[in-house]
Amino acid sequence: MEHCVDLGRRETNPVRGVSEYKATKAEREPWPSDLLALYRAECLLGTRERLVMELCIGTGQRIGDVLEMRWFDIQESGFVIRQNKTGKELWVPILPELQAALNAASRHSVFILTNERGTNRWSYRGASAAVRKVRDEIGALDYDIHSWRYNAACELVEAGCGDDLVASVTGQSPAMVLHYTKKVRQKIRAIQAQQKRADRSDAR
Repeated sequence: MEHCVDLGRRETNPVRGVSEYKATKAEREPWPSDLLALYRAECLLGTRERLVMELCIGTGQRIGDVLEMRWFDIQESGFVIRQNKTGKELWVPILPELQAALNAASRHSVFILTNERGTNRWSYRGASAAVRKVRDEIGALDYDIHSWRYNAACELVEAGCGDDLVASVTGQSPAMVLHYTKKVRQKIRAIQAQQKRADRSDAR
């Protein structure tokens, strides 16, 4: 509008003095259990869509690291992982849900997640598009691939793991562990607090 005034196309700027609109960015959250159940029902064992989900949740790694996973990375019933972003080296045991998905997967390449021809690793673009299609079908567009990393961290906290145990799986810094799990921690503490409150009332 100021430019229009400078060009002589307007006499005044109608938006002068109006404060900028500050948009609030929605925080990413873990997938709710009901949507995870729908996803598993939609994507049966043996499909790439199911395998990528189980790998993300089962190992707690970023999608970029998951797509790089190779069959020979499985050692002593766990994944040997070197994170691309941090360079951290981890060994993460394989959970039963992930093992079932691995057992059902076809092996046409050194990569666990492959393209449709089975000749190379699955690209991020391909994986994202395939998962988005499922998300659209089950009404889960608010939750993306990276949200599965939140699921892994939150499930560990809900199981009673401290920050060091969570980080031993996800490879996250203490600050990131707190960031990923702050809502589930608040819920756990609120339940504990209200239980103490109820116990006190019963003792009266």
